[in-house]
Amino acid sequence: MEKIYTSHAPEAIGPYSQAIKVGNMIFTSGQIALTSDGKFLDEDVKTQTHQVCKNLKAVLEAAGAKLEDVVKTTIFLSDINDFSAVNEVYAEYFSHKPARSTVAVKELPKGAKVEIECIAIIS
Repeated sequence: MEKIYTSHAPEAIGPYSQAIKVGNMIFTSGQIALTSDGKFLDEDVKTQTHQVCKNLKAVLEAAGAKLEDVVKTTIFLSDINDFSAVNEVYAEYFSHKPARSTVAVKELPKGAKVEIECIAIIS
């Protein structure tokens, strides 16, 4: 088991890793709209989703993978009415259509509108 860290994504805001690599599998922690310097983008859900996807890309690259290696994502939304807007941005990053679950939650850290985690397999 290997802990993954990159300075190109925000540091974990709790006692966890940005990702864990086990063999050829990578499990990312959920990402919210924090920049690599820790600034929270308290903006619309599309802007937040772009930042989340950029963070996931950086973490995956640090582990030797790319977005195209993602096989499963989980999306957490603080408002299910944002589903369509998130889909628009998500499709730009995950055109290969990995398996996915989307759930509405009461709250997310820092008042985020969206959080995404993923599982990737390096071939």
